[in-house]
Amino acid sequence: MTKYCPLDRTKLLAAIPLLLLSAVTMMMLSGCSDSRTYTVSGKITSGGAPLSGIIVTFADENSNTIETTTTDANGNYSFTDVSGGIYTVTPSRTSFGIFTPPFRKAFLDGLSAVGFNFSVTNAGRLGGTNHTVFLKTDGTVRTWGNNSNGQLGNGTTTNSALPVEVTGLTGITAVSAGNTHTAALKTDGTVWTWGNNTTGQLGNGSTTQSTTPVQVIDLADVTAISAGSDHTVALKTDGTVWTWGSNSNGQLGNGSTLSSSAPLQVPGLSNITAIAAGSNYTLALKNDGTVWAWGNNSNGQLGDGSTTQSYVPVQTSSLSNVIAIAAGFSHAVALRNDATIVSVWTWGNNTNGQLGDGTTSQRNAPVQVPNFSNVASVAAGNDHTVALKNDGTVWTWGNNSNGQLGDGTTNQRDVPVQAGGISGVTAVAAGYQYTAALKVDNTVWTWGNNNYGQLGNGATTGSLTPVQAQLP
Repeated sequence: MTKYCPLDRTKLLAAIPLLLLSAVTMMMLSGCSDSRTYTVSGKITSGGAPLSGIIVTFADENSNTIETTTTDANGNYSFTDVSGGIYTVTPSRTSFGIFTPPFRKAFLDGLSAVGFNFSVTNAGRLGGTNHTVFLKTDGTVRTWGNNSNGQLGNGTTTNSALPVEVTGLTGITAVSAGNTHTAALKTDGTVWTWGNNTTGQLGNGSTTQSTTPVQVIDLADVTAISAGSDHTVALKTDGTVWTWGSNSNGQLGNGSTLSSSAPLQVPGLSNITAIAAGSNYTLALKNDGTVWAWGNNSNGQLGDGSTTQSYVPVQTSSLSNVIAIAAGFSHAVALRNDATIVSVWTWGNNTNGQLGDGTTSQRNAPVQVPNFSNVASVAAGNDHTVALKNDGTVWTWGNNSNGQLGDGTTNQRDVPVQAGGISGVTAVAAGYQYTAALKVDNTVWTWGNNNYGQLGNGATTGSLTPVQAQLP
């Protein structure tokens, strides 16, 4: 008779840092003392389509490689004859993309680990507020929409309803759009910014606006960036967080309200794997799955159960096993790994139903979006939320006054609805009353408000359904 040993669920999984352009899944196999072995298998997809030829590495709890394999034509991978223990499964990097969610966790009682699937999303390739920024696969950047402060980076302050190339910028790996400024990360770990600089959000030591990219001073080894309303955040390879720009609400996290035109380290914060900058507040995800926040909290967007702003990081209440975060104007979103599914949690302002919990009640601590799972990534706009599912479909909720939900109406939704006429999506971005999506074929599709030409289709008329941006 086969022996099935119960799992010691008091064991804690070791926390693993999230590396740029990669993701990690963690699983615990039953630690029986007999000779039972297991199979660990899953599938890798992009926009719902299988990815073949992806190298998958199987390592022990000390990061020692045990075996590698390659996904087949259907995107499947498998490791057999695995003894009980703690392991990591890491897909190889893909150009301008990361695997999300960054880990799966399984508590197994004598059963093989199957169904550990990854989906690829091209995070960091798309962003928007009243202007849209898109990173091409050749490392150059295109922008369109509002350019009143030079945030398009083409040397002018003229709005554009068609994509324009950012001047002299190559070798880019990630981009982020702030309210009136833009940030880009280079392959060498340096950060470049352009646009409004009234509060020092460009980080070049001045408060002078720039219509072309300038380098952030005294900053290197950066792996992720996020541009807020008028401050900017960077994550370094050592897990530290650096901020600059406006600090009126303590959004720089250094214990003061003094703005800075040069990067400052957020003290007492380490082992960070992801960052997100909102309007006058900031979020950070630790490698232990906890979320930390600081800055404005008038709508409960820090998620600590209060509405008291904080000049230093505070932990978001009752939230663990988080694998991704997003910051909107005054609401926040997180993806949580719940062993067999990934759930969506939201908190903060809910005037327009942007929390997706079926109400319009403000939440000062995280609440779960009910009956909603299989999500690969999320984006938070001014007052709406966007989720990309593993199958490449896009789901939205919140304010819809300009058709930013993409369901063909202007009806507000306080629960998720599917954006119509679009599939095969690998990345999403949420701006001020509009939404953008990147498809697996590298086309960009947009919908909602278009007053500044932020839809990129050559017009300034909004759309209730997705339209294709006219990329060169």
